[in-house]
Amino acid sequence: MPHEVIMPALGMAQDTGKIVRWLKKSGEPVSSGEAIMEVETDKAVMEVEAEAGGFLSAVSAGDGEDVPVGSVVAVIVENEADVREAVSGAPEALEANAEEHEGEADEEPLPEGAEIIMPALGMAQDTGLIVNWCKDAGDKVSASDILLEVETDKSVMEVEAGHDGYVAAILADASEAVPVGSVIAVISAEKPERPVRRSAKAAPQPQAAPAAKAEDAASDNSNAPSKPKGPARPVAPVEGRILASPKARRLAREQGLDLTRLAEEGVAQPYHVSDLETLRGLGARVGTSPAAAPANLPLHIEARVPASGFAALLDWLRKETTDAPSSSRIWLGFASAALRSADARERIVVGIDAPGSGVARFVDADRKRLGATLEETEDGEADIILRDLTGSAVIRATARAETAPVLTIGRDREDFLIGFDYHDSQLNEAAALAFVTGFAGRLEEPLRHLL
Repeated sequence: MPHEVIMPALGMAQDTGKIVRWLKKSGEPVSSGEAIMEVETDKAVMEVEAEAGGFLSAVSAGDGEDVPVGSVVAVIVENEADVREAVSGAPEALEANAEEHEGEADEEPLPEGAEIIMPALGMAQDTGLIVNWCKDAGDKVSASDILLEVETDKSVMEVEAGHDGYVAAILADASEAVPVGSVIAVISAEKPERPVRRSAKAAPQPQAAPAAKAEDAASDNSNAPSKPKGPARPVAPVEGRILASPKARRLAREQGLDLTRLAEEGVAQPYHVSDLETLRGLGARVGTSPAAAPANLPLHIEARVPASGFAALLDWLRKETTDAPSSSRIWLGFASAALRSADARERIVVGIDAPGSGVARFVDADRKRLGATLEETEDGEADIILRDLTGSAVIRATARAETAPVLTIGRDREDFLIGFDYHDSQLNEAAALAFVTGFAGRLEEPLRHLL
């Protein structure tokens, strides 16, 4: 089945990303995890990795082009025979997409203001599920106010408004799965006279099978895309991408359920958790693997500490040293020391999860001088993985902690928010509580660790 490569969104206010350059050409073989292009977003220039192995095909945007977030920019196919060139068809496809959105605007004009979009935190993510709106249409908001909670394929996260003003429009309801890159709200500078609130299902939606259309176009030798005219929840061909909420995907995978069965039966997309009951009633295909039982219980601990103590430490280090260590470097030492104290381990490996770069692992960071450079190791799996969200709009997120416990650090105004996700098979409850307590204490009073 073809795998689509989409333009990612790293910021809620981002609506386009620029392709700096392609690192692979159409027709070349790619491996899962291999960088295939460089993208410039409103946050940074990042490498985008292939989420599947195969051959790069259907490249629909060239170097230097701006592409709407969530748009498909290429397709990875399994067989070299399926490779096709699509660069020549890109302008027509983008023009058709623009006409589509223009038609939507004509149908129901929206208030002017900053558009808030459904973010993509993973390249394989096609939808995000709105868990809850924390503000209502017409409410006044500050840039740092929590606007909504979103469940992606990575976590449940709180999303800040990002702009001062008023919520002029809410364009999707709670519990709705919305395609990545879609506008879900508008924040205006002035108080709106008539705030808009509507369901995403009420808006015209594109056909949900671009991968299937790419294959059809290859066999048909036709580059003219047909303008989609589908129902609010389109029934996609089985060969196309299956639209489903991240939670529905995860539960289906854990329970050994195949979402394509719903498409075969004509059940409208996108699929939600409630659709899994229908799927169970369809029965399993011959050869379908049995439901996978959860290996162990996921657990979560949260803590909040003032950021003033750590800020004072950084100020002091910058004044007293010419090469002050980064926050992440200091936190590596804090995490190593806290885990060593909580679980009496002799060797501690802490990993840092850097978006687009994978997990870098470091050994016994607490036993190295603070200013010393740490060397990355390939020896052994991480005991703890550290995620730094302090530079993003996300202030709180949970992690699946599949390979190791995950320590997440977020920032909420004058406080650090600490989240620790783990499984009972990775760490017992007493050790987990001791670890979080120890790390929080070091973050609040850094000299406790350094002296």
